[in-house]
Amino acid sequence: MAADEDFTIIESIFVRHRNALLVRGQFTSIYTDHYLHLMEHGIRYPAELDQMLKDALAMLTLHLVARPWAETIAWTANLRAPRINLFVTGGSTSESITGRIFTEDVREPDRNLFYSQTTTAQSIEPRLSTLEVQGRDPLNWAQQYYDQSEQRPARAFRLDDEWFALVAAQPDCDLAWLDTLDAQKVSFILDDEATHLLETRRFRFHCGCTLERILPILGSWREKPEVLFENQSSINIQCPRCAAKYVVTREMLNGPSD
Repeated sequence: MAADEDFTIIESIFVRHRNALLVRGQFTSIYTDHYLHLMEHGIRYPAELDQMLKDALAMLTLHLVARPWAETIAWTANLRAPRINLFVTGGSTSESITGRIFTEDVREPDRNLFYSQTTTAQSIEPRLSTLEVQGRDPLNWAQQYYDQSEQRPARAFRLDDEWFALVAAQPDCDLAWLDTLDAQKVSFILDDEATHLLETRRFRFHCGCTLERILPILGSWREKPEVLFENQSSINIQCPRCAAKYVVTREMLNGPSD
């Protein structure tokens, strides 16, 4: 069981008279665990890409708190020049968020594409939204996603000391006020506006992958071990969600999962 201090607390706050939802949190704990994960598995991203991943983790976490508890959401950004796939996923029920960047064997699109996939326990099929996004800033992607898929405006902000905030319009929102917001005003909303704390949720950077969960991915290769392993006794594979690295031997592939 993870200790309480391992989690980041995210606040959901209703801004009275403005009819807006403020979701905010400090992401130091999530970022610390993100870097421990990278160190453990020998993963290094260029500084720009690492910052994009961290920003995307923050934005998805805030979005999850703005949404119903039961949803699990995955965001994928397929970007050009340089071409990468940035992937983040999480859920309030699991109290976890994770993600990774794909830099190899990525199909280059003719424009930057953003995919959001939402599933619940009751879902027969996941709900998928696809949109073209401008730029390479995950905060702007979140705003564009709200405009086009959520059908309501929202503003995203980087604040001091690794705090992030999302302010999303509710019915009868004061849109003129929403448009005037900047990072300083958002930092002082609790002082300047009438607010009400609706709820808190907690999150940590955690995937939950194990070698036993990863092995089924290789199931179709069981009949072709020579192609998979070539002349090696083992291969390295990565978790598709968090890029954790696992060593797989021929014995593992043909052993317990038979």
